[in-house]
Amino acid sequence: MLISPWIIGLLLFKLLPILASLGISFTNFQLLTPEQTRFTGLENYIRLFHDDAVGYVLFETIALGISTIPLQLAASIFLASLLSNPRLKAGNMMRTLFFLPSIIPGVAIFFMWIGFVDPATGWLNKLILGPLGLNGFNNLYSDGAIALLFSISSLWSVGPGMLIMLGALQGLPPEIQEAARVDGAGPLVRFFYITLPLISPAIFFAIVINMIAIFGGVILLDRGNVFSGSFSPYDGYVTFILFERYDLGYAASLAWFFFIIVMIVVYALFTSARRWVYYPDRDA
Repeated sequence: MLISPWIIGLLLFKLLPILASLGISFTNFQLLTPEQTRFTGLENYIRLFHDDAVGYVLFETIALGISTIPLQLAASIFLASLLSNPRLKAGNMMRTLFFLPSIIPGVAIFFMWIGFVDPATGWLNKLILGPLGLNGFNNLYSDGAIALLFSISSLWSVGPGMLIMLGALQGLPPEIQEAARVDGAGPLVRFFYITLPLISPAIFFAIVINMIAIFGGVILLDRGNVFSGSFSPYDGYVTFILFERYDLGYAASLAWFFFIIVMIVVYALFTSARRWVYYPDRDA
């Protein structure tokens, strides 16, 4: 009885819409003419294989993940290593300060960065690059500017990943580090050959979580612009098909196609984890 509100919400607002979208993907459902809906079978799925935009935005989304996930992972491990140092003063306050930006809504972060790098009024050009005689962003919505902006702004959300890595580092037995230090292993050797392998389960978890978040995309990248496929994530194209073309059937098939791709990537990650993720209980 206590868990029933959550179960009802899950059924009504999660499972039923998901199953409904699967059924709609096999129809020609148009938002403006729903009365003309008919079953079309696999027509929408065959159509997406002939849609050039699908391949382009899929490539851009994967490229976005490849460029952003390693950056977030490296930043999380670096910050966690610094904050786990026993010689750090005011460690709890520092951890709180590094985590705070991650609770700021993504929309607010996006508009903050847009204001910071705006070619006409942004602080980056007027107060930093201009006095140094350097050229700033001339076109904020160019491919290179958006890619750089998104990569930098993604570091604001490393708070949860940092906490995951911090918990993994603090759970390491100190005897292992002491033994390596006695054997003459330097800091870098201990970090790359002892610390990283021991926290590989946390790294694996962070990769999966970051991948799901990145593959979710950022619709604001094309805010106010007509969709052109220029550095737009996959769900930006789904949004365009749904709210600009009003083709709900095709949009649903695009979403399910991408869901299958993400599941394949996740399965490949879990399969490869047997080779590089260390679980102590397997040795028992």
